[in-house]
Amino acid sequence: MSNPELLLLDEPTNHLDIESINELQQTLINLETSLVLVSHDRSLIDSVATRIVEIDRGNLISYPGRYQEYVSRKEKENQEELVHNKLFDKELAKEESWIREGIKARRTRNEGRVRRLQTMRQERAERQSRQGNVKLELDDGKKSGAIVAKLENVDFAYDEKILSDFSSVIRRGDRVGIIGKNGTGKSTLLKLILGELEPSGGVVTLGTNLEVAYFDQQRENLDSTKTVKDSVADGNDYVDKNGVRKHVVGYLGDFLFPPHYMNAKVSRLSGGETNRLLLAKLFCKPANILVLDEPTNDLDIETLELLEELLTDFKGTILLVSHDRAFLDAIVTSTMVFEEGVGLREFVGGYTDWLRQRDEAFEVSPEIEQKAIEKKDNRKLPEGLKRLGYKERRELEKLPEIIEQLERDINAMNTKMSDPTFYNQEKALVEQLASKLSDANQKLEEAYFKWEELSEREAVK
Repeated sequence: MSNPELLLLDEPTNHLDIESINELQQTLINLETSLVLVSHDRSLIDSVATRIVEIDRGNLISYPGRYQEYVSRKEKENQEELVHNKLFDKELAKEESWIREGIKARRTRNEGRVRRLQTMRQERAERQSRQGNVKLELDDGKKSGAIVAKLENVDFAYDEKILSDFSSVIRRGDRVGIIGKNGTGKSTLLKLILGELEPSGGVVTLGTNLEVAYFDQQRENLDSTKTVKDSVADGNDYVDKNGVRKHVVGYLGDFLFPPHYMNAKVSRLSGGETNRLLLAKLFCKPANILVLDEPTNDLDIETLELLEELLTDFKGTILLVSHDRAFLDAIVTSTMVFEEGVGLREFVGGYTDWLRQRDEAFEVSPEIEQKAIEKKDNRKLPEGLKRLGYKERRELEKLPEIIEQLERDINAMNTKMSDPTFYNQEKALVEQLASKLSDANQKLEEAYFKWEELSEREAVK
């Protein structure tokens, strides 16, 4: 509405549902103004950003290109930095040994070499180490029963109906993603599955030996008046992790909490720090079911990726409510989706798999179906169905390769045109590619028609 020359967005996707994020993403892709975006939503960044700017140990570093290009370049730079530091430290140790030997032997010192050593010492002292990553490790606990929860014809409603005649079985080791608009009942569904709410109709049967770790989006498991240390250790100095006692300062250090944070109140923490503390509290206890309700809010990308690795290795059952599309695709094996006008439905796979299955399930409208019939009826078929001649058989053999090449060309042009920077060039170049794409689509349609015609005649004996 304000038509800005520069748009600044700081974590705009926090607490938005997936539909809203998709709408925001499309708006930003079509945006003609300059944009600076702070976000941990990797799908959004990769779709929208044309340059990544990172703050690393006090330095501002610019990486042109998409997010995935930045990831590749950053990984290469990190490896090169490790190699450089190892070589530097080896050379420094050699120089330190040289000067000590020179002092013992009372030899005349090479002043140039001494100055070089002093410079190396200064460089080593000023070198800043990368901030450590969170060290996440889960205690899987005992195995649960083969069936974790069974929902049979479940109904539930508050003012409006949330579930209607829904049935599902969640088995040990399942990783279930739950998707839907805000307010559709995702958290309510979790509570029904866990037996915290009674259904108004139908039956929910829980399995045996269930040890649940619950990460709630309201962070109700944390007392804001407690200290960081007491939130995890309940007044003790040690926590038991996988049967091993570990000092609480060291344990919280794995979650990037320095010693001076131990007596800080939970209410003083930032959103990301609060999330890390809740993860620390959950992961110090054994669990065979992880219930994660919007766990990615306020987490940085490095912690997100580490959490992904941890959950991938987890042997138990996962129930995950999230709006992070990349996170869902990386973790879940099935999804329960609150679809508008349809209700709760279950699909195999993650977010991207749901989109594909949903699109495939769309019914063709009567108008489109009638047009397809008319188009088919209006085709000019050859008079009589005769065996193919030599040239026609050769043409039929080559057509699949031609069709594949046309499809590759069309995909390449579509990818190029979906890049937001594509429309920054001259209008003539944009129109030229658009015309080329239209011609390729026309040729593809003709190739398919020719292949169908020749295949039909080839089948005639």
